[in-house]
Amino acid sequence: MKKLSLLSILMASVSLLFSQASLAAGHCGEIHLGSAISLTGKYATNGIHAKNGYEYAIQKIKDAGGVMVDGKCYNFKVTYYDDESKGDRGATLAERLISQDKVQYMLGPYSSGLTKAIAPVTEKYKIPMVEAEGASRSLFNKGYKYLFAVLSTSEQYLASAVTLAAEMAEKQGKKPSSVKVAIAVENDPFSLDIRAGVSEDAAKYDMKVVIDEKLPRDLSDMSAILTKVKLLKPDLLIVSGHSKGAATAVRQIDEQNIKVPMIALTHCEAADVTGKFGDAANDILCSTQWAETLSYKDPIFGTAAEYEQGFKKAFPEYKDKSVPYQTAQATAAVYVFKDAFERAGSLDKEKVRDAIAATDLMTFYGGIKFSDAGNNIAKPMVLRQIQDGKYNVVAPSAFASHKLNWPRK
Repeated sequence: MKKLSLLSILMASVSLLFSQASLAAGHCGEIHLGSAISLTGKYATNGIHAKNGYEYAIQKIKDAGGVMVDGKCYNFKVTYYDDESKGDRGATLAERLISQDKVQYMLGPYSSGLTKAIAPVTEKYKIPMVEAEGASRSLFNKGYKYLFAVLSTSEQYLASAVTLAAEMAEKQGKKPSSVKVAIAVENDPFSLDIRAGVSEDAAKYDMKVVIDEKLPRDLSDMSAILTKVKLLKPDLLIVSGHSKGAATAVRQIDEQNIKVPMIALTHCEAADVTGKFGDAANDILCSTQWAETLSYKDPIFGTAAEYEQGFKKAFPEYKDKSVPYQTAQATAAVYVFKDAFERAGSLDKEKVRDAIAATDLMTFYGGIKFSDAGNNIAKPMVLRQIQDGKYNVVAPSAFASHKLNWPRK
């Protein structure tokens, strides 16, 4: 009887422990986030990458025990609406999320243009927004107090390609001022900032900008610009047109047999230029906010390499291609919210806003620390070159894993 009684007590204790664990896991509250994101339209590819990054972060944080606020457990839940890649619709949806869905915290949309459309709405309602896909520096000169971006600003994206071109000229015994630059960008805030950054850096070396053109609005044909490239023979060609522009550039550069010693693009990985165009993409330089070879690490996602492995396991459709940096930085934005809620110890949006502003966080994506203007001042850009179908970091030299192939064949 004593043995039976002892066994009963033991079984009851184990059952109680399991029920308490189940109760804790099943009764976390919800922190409701909102996002108007491009699921259709010209930015759909990147919008879906960003949404997948948000969802991966939410699941990983849940698996790690959730968000602990003043001793209570919470999990994130996001309400998404499709902004159709249109700024006016994005602004309308932001109003809907705040006024009708009662969202108190926002994740950003895709692109600088749509972020620019939504930011006045979140600012009006004093809604903290952590965004991962709007890099235009024009977002951070408006005096916004509720807008925070985890990514480096866009004028930095391809400026380092100018420095590389100068270094290659010197190796040939030429002056950097001998380098001729061609620029072709989309007419949107992000790409215009890239143009500004490249133009400013080229001017430092007294380089001549021989082509300075806007891409066609639908980003589907840049053959007229490439005809000028063939005629004027620049040493460096810069193209920025998000995913669709990157795909168009690689395809038509190959079709028109354009020979330029150095070509640098944005959005190579997001456009899957290696998967779509194979060897035609080799030796192209691609700006990136993040790479899986970088030596960043955090307690939730692990190293940059572990993040990539975990994400591919969760989203098998990325198995045979590089994880786009747009995905990684979307994950980082959610991580910033977790960190801020826990430091604030409160769900009060003003306290959370102040905690976000005070962020000083190392993540798998890199350092995150916000200036008074809301941009991240703790993480550099890097350049990757497509070498035999793989994306290898070649600049800056402190982060380089491979040597630069130059000139491009």
